[in-house]
Amino acid sequence: MIVSPHTWMSWLGTALAAAVAIYTVLAAYAVRTRLKPHPAWPPLRKAAPVTMLKPLCGAEHELYECLHSFCDQDYPRFQIVFGVCDEDDPAIGVVARLAREFPRVDIQLAVDRRQHGTSRKVSNLINMMPYARHDLLVISDSDVRVGRDYLSRIVAPLADPAVGIVTCPYLGRPMKGLWSQLGSLFINDWFTPSVRVAAMFGSRAFAFGATIAIRRHVLRRIGGFAAIANQLADDYRLGELTRALGLRTVLSDVVVETCVDEPSLSELVNHELRWLRTIRIVRPVGYSLSVVTFGVPVAAAGCLLAGFALPAITLLAVAALARIVLHLRVRGASFPPAHQLLLLPVRDMLSLALWAWGFATRRVQWRDDSFDVARDGSVDPVVRDAA
Repeated sequence: MIVSPHTWMSWLGTALAAAVAIYTVLAAYAVRTRLKPHPAWPPLRKAAPVTMLKPLCGAEHELYECLHSFCDQDYPRFQIVFGVCDEDDPAIGVVARLAREFPRVDIQLAVDRRQHGTSRKVSNLINMMPYARHDLLVISDSDVRVGRDYLSRIVAPLADPAVGIVTCPYLGRPMKGLWSQLGSLFINDWFTPSVRVAAMFGSRAFAFGATIAIRRHVLRRIGGFAAIANQLADDYRLGELTRALGLRTVLSDVVVETCVDEPSLSELVNHELRWLRTIRIVRPVGYSLSVVTFGVPVAAAGCLLAGFALPAITLLAVAALARIVLHLRVRGASFPPAHQLLLLPVRDMLSLALWAWGFATRRVQWRDDSFDVARDGSVDPVVRDAA
């Protein structure tokens, strides 16, 4: 029996729409499924001391509020090491203010411009390590805000010697402006649901800069921060190296906030292209298959391929409804304003376009620098020709 090209296209389009609908329904379910909590240290007053490492660069939006949340922890003994590369960095003033407000917290500041690789963040961490006093380490980006029970819950799984690292999902809280709104939708409606779906099916092949907790001797076994000094996806690579030792990655039930401040379209695009190209390089097959995660535009393309056959149209309607439910579930009890619902198709179209653009080159923009990314995830700076 010979199947006509038209029939093949119809089957392919329907299958594509079905894949999108199934994924979106799963994502809407996964984002509201509670991750399994881990027991706290028994009792809290005997919990092992912790050093938190906070690399900083510049006076980011709401930097004081984010760092304040790390100083105000319900935990018996902890240290915070902040690090900057420049003695004129405005973040130093924020650290000094926090040291005055929290005199009982052991706060250290490392100011060191030495570069140990292509990653400025990891170089900062390497320079901070001599100040770290304790064996339990928690690394977190500067734009993260947490609750008072964050530290006790994050480090609890490290009581199990079979655990290599602990990481946690995060949600984006947008600043004012359209581009920040779109940036938060990228995190909340695409990135976080994809992680939750993967976790629901047992995957733990991830680690996020929002939070990584690790024991010092495990970090030493993988070669320290020097082992990831040239990596674009330094957080992912850290998890990968610990799993290579036969240790487990734990996805904590803690969900933290990250401040999303995208002042322009170009900065939004550069930021998201860096994320997407990083994912493509470290997980090329998964990246290619992730086309089904971009929702209604992909289901609509499948419907078009199927010649708008009734099954494909039905699947498109299911995908569209599930997409709205996904957005509402991510927001929880906070119902979105109407204009944000209108942004969903804009966001999904932009995400799909950037996903396709992610295949075009291995070049990424990070702050003021451009890098070419190798197949192993390491980066080389792009040297601009002198004018």
